[in-house]
Amino acid sequence: MLNVIRPDLAPITRHLRAMFGSRLLIAAVHHLPVFEELSAGPLSLADLSARLQLNERPAMVLFPALCAMELLDYDESGRLRITELGRYVTQTHTPNLAGYVELEKDDPGVVEMAIRLKNDGPLDAPEGISFVKEGEGPSPMDDPELSRKFTLGLAGRARHLSPIVAAKLSKREGHLLDVAGGTGYYTFEWLLNNPTSTATILDRPAVLDVAAELLDEFASSGRPGAGSVKGRVTFAAGDMLVDEIPQTDILLAASLFHDWPTPTCQLLANRFAAAIRPGGELWAHDAFLNDTLDGPLAVNDYSAQLFWGTKGRCYSRAEYRSWFSEAGLEPTSENIPTQMDYGLIWAKKPM
Repeated sequence: MLNVIRPDLAPITRHLRAMFGSRLLIAAVHHLPVFEELSAGPLSLADLSARLQLNERPAMVLFPALCAMELLDYDESGRLRITELGRYVTQTHTPNLAGYVELEKDDPGVVEMAIRLKNDGPLDAPEGISFVKEGEGPSPMDDPELSRKFTLGLAGRARHLSPIVAAKLSKREGHLLDVAGGTGYYTFEWLLNNPTSTATILDRPAVLDVAAELLDEFASSGRPGAGSVKGRVTFAAGDMLVDEIPQTDILLAASLFHDWPTPTCQLLANRFAAAIRPGGELWAHDAFLNDTLDGPLAVNDYSAQLFWGTKGRCYSRAEYRSWFSEAGLEPTSENIPTQMDYGLIWAKKPM
């Protein structure tokens, strides 16, 4: 394996995702009366959500982001309140920056963000949900051209992160299942570190066509051991929400749960747990909110981006671990950082 020192590319993705956090801020100041509702005193998250008529998902995107911006925080009773800094975006404080923020309130992205917060997504769902299967209809990722564009768009991120992630996953003889594996790079790198093991990549057929091309490229890269990887990979076309999931020793869910709402995340955790053999492991690689739901800011910006384009958002490690426990797994307490504001957590299946 090449010993390459890889710089953390988080500054690039943070600048990209900050656009979505800015839209949340402006929407909260001038399209949703967040600060007005809190001006009379603290409110529970549930009460504030009810007053603003926000569903669970937009509330869990908006309020943690405002806490990460240090405009809101939680009092000793766990209620949301305006911070000293936050008072400077209220109309009643002298001086304030509410008028300064107002200069951007008619930006089309801000207006659309406000609509999506109030509606829990775009008014016309097919126009706003990117690359995520909608209802009983076909997946957008079944379109060869769209699938190729999106999969290759994610390839640079996966290519950078996959050696880092593979080095931190369990090293063992057995089988890895990479669910919604996309480019396949996480699988290829893990197999390079585990030369007697095998793996399956589960994804939509059009995605697997791209992954097969990338596997050919990987196998012919000249890296020591890369040539043997090709014969140890199986491609399985399927829908993780409804199709049978192959049995495995390790299941990797990389950047997967964040595309889905909470009930679907629990469904997926249950299905994954059933596919893992006794003594096996479920690994999740993602960007995690603090368990206290007040940051990190970069992950809250990413959550806003996911809210914009998928059915999901970023979740805390506590939320993941609750899904894993409910599915009959035993979550570990390890929080393993990787790069680009991502990390790993994992759970065991009892023997």
